[in-house]
Amino acid sequence: MATSSAHCIVFANEKGGTGKSTTCVHTAVALSAQGLSVGVIDLDSRQRTVTRYLENREATISRREISLPLPAYEVFEGTEVAGLDAAIDRMQEICQVVVIDTPGRDDPLARHAATRAHTLVTPINDSFVDFDLIGQVDPENFKVKKLSFYAELMWETRKARAKTDGVSIDWVVLRNRLHNNEARNQKRVGEALTELSKRVGFRVIPGLSERVIFRELFPSGLTLLDKGHLGDLGISHVAARQELREMVGGFALPFGQRTGAGSAAERSAA
Repeated sequence: MATSSAHCIVFANEKGGTGKSTTCVHTAVALSAQGLSVGVIDLDSRQRTVTRYLENREATISRREISLPLPAYEVFEGTEVAGLDAAIDRMQEICQVVVIDTPGRDDPLARHAATRAHTLVTPINDSFVDFDLIGQVDPENFKVKKLSFYAELMWETRKARAKTDGVSIDWVVLRNRLHNNEARNQKRVGEALTELSKRVGFRVIPGLSERVIFRELFPSGLTLLDKGHLGDLGISHVAARQELREMVGGFALPFGQRTGAGSAAERSAA
């Protein structure tokens, strides 16, 4: 395993439909817009959602003859851990940040990718269906009864990484697809997450609300940060952009809010 100062962000969740790939792409583009060199590795060689999104983005740049921040990206189609390590090492040699999207299922390469993370992001929908991935609750009082297998796995992964090279993996649970009309459910899920976070040591931050625009942007590969190329945005879309910025800020990455070529380009597109 190569030694590198590149920061590795791994998006991992063994359950599909949590908005994982959407948050992965938007995070990668947001960091690119800050002037950071970003590389994306897509481990889901079947769905290829992140790759398709970035391919669409590259095609839009060419078709419209515009300049937009575009991370480097590749699909890893191998099956061996050694091959994945080599791919990550290569990307870390040329990028300041490596973002890895994993399949929404139990996958040995996804588990290994988590061991390479500096920041491990687990998006979940704001429901007890998704909460069950990391913990089980009492059906009467919604108190946490026990950890799930996945939470135990991530706990052991973080301990092993700290013992191996002294790196403390920052595990972030991302509450995606919040609904304003589900206040009681949000409160119960939030309380359960807070209780579990104290046991396991992850952080909880708000993610992205359920919005149609995220599905509409996919064919063009554009993101909410691409101001000036999206047409007139309503107030709800402006709010979604702010959610995105707050989400990326909540990751507390070791870069801060950068200024420079990337952020200036974003301002000029406003």
